Amino acid sequence: MKIAYATHYDIFNSRTWPRNLIGHCGTNYYKAKALERQLGSIEYIGPLEEMYSPSLKLLSKAKNRWHKHISKQIYFSWAEPVVNQGYASQIAQKILRANPEIVLCPDINLISYLDCKQPTVVWTDASYAGLMNFYTEFSNLCSETIQQLTTMDKLTLDKCSLAIFSSDWAAQTVINTYQVDSSKVKVIPSGANVECDRTLDDIKEIIESRPLDKCKLLFLGVDWFRKGGDVALEVAIELNKSGLNVELTLVGCQPIEENPPPNFVVSLGFISKSTEEGLNRINNLIAESHFLIVPSRAEAYGNVFCEANSFGVPCISTNIGGIPTIIKNDLNGKVFPLNANINEYCTYISSLFSNYVNYKQLALSSFNEYQERLNWLAASKLAKKIFSTLV
Repeated sequence: MKIAYATHYDIFNSRTWPRNLIGHCGTNYYKAKALERQLGSIEYIGPLEEMYSPSLKLLSKAKNRWHKHISKQIYFSWAEPVVNQGYASQIAQKILRANPEIVLCPDINLISYLDCKQPTVVWTDASYAGLMNFYTEFSNLCSETIQQLTTMDKLTLDKCSLAIFSSDWAAQTVINTYQVDSSKVKVIPSGANVECDRTLDDIKEIIESRPLDKCKLLFLGVDWFRKGGDVALEVAIELNKSGLNVELTLVGCQPIEENPPPNFVVSLGFISKSTEEGLNRINNLIAESHFLIVPSRAEAYGNVFCEANSFGVPCISTNIGGIPTIIKNDLNGKVFPLNANINEYCTYISSLFSNYVNYKQLALSSFNEYQERLNWLAASKLAKKIFSTLV
């Protein structure tokens, strides 16, 4: 089965990935490598050029200034039809030379204006409908950008042969919003964006090495508020007040609080996974933690939960977006309502830590969830089976 994999950036050069899309690009890289192992060679299409004419550049700058200073709304120049028609034209030309059986795009905008004879598949975390008024950067959009994003959603969902999403939430969103035939909408959970050869014996050893006299919580996220860093901090404070010895490690961002964090909070800031040293440090921090706690207010998916499970670390988060597709209560952690009381988090953590046999069972079950369904091998096998229906 020969497929073309189209991205507007160079998927194999992380230094060129857009800063605001590094996590998304990383997911698409691991997805591509897993598909290579399942399908053989893949024809990579990208990077693509942004085909702005001088007049469009001037117009986009003027629109951006207007919305920034006058309307106080957000305008996306990349959502302009001309930009995405330019991407489509480049993809179409490269497809003619490569002649694949299937064209796969991990971004909705790349298929919107694409015309080709091959079946097209979009495989992504969310539609624009799912992101709008969910993520801060997709809120307070100007009417023109809303219309352009909605149009791209509709065009792609109408013309693609399959729309694959990483979560039930994302799949149901497009079915409900655009009345898409549910038979063309599939769910394949994304895997952990890590190279993992850990065995069950390795995980047992990792779990046994965690301290019994200190509950180690880990928060991993670059957006303090969206990822719920303030909630994680409050949980740690309340647990310590209750008498449980808790250490909270913060990685990815600094706490946005008026007062300095308590002495049981270790704030490490951003650690880059692009270096071997940084990757090893993050892996060690995950492995030695009892729980990953990231109580997000908005999350299309959350690969970090899969990564934590790959170390036998249960995850604590919220029942929003794509998270419930990953975290199954009492199998690999627990999700709480967005408005849950802090005491609900505390009761769950302290109960497990005081019944450590139950904690160890949950940790082993978390690794089993990773092995069974939250890895890229499982995802690519399911994708291969689905793709085979198109050729």
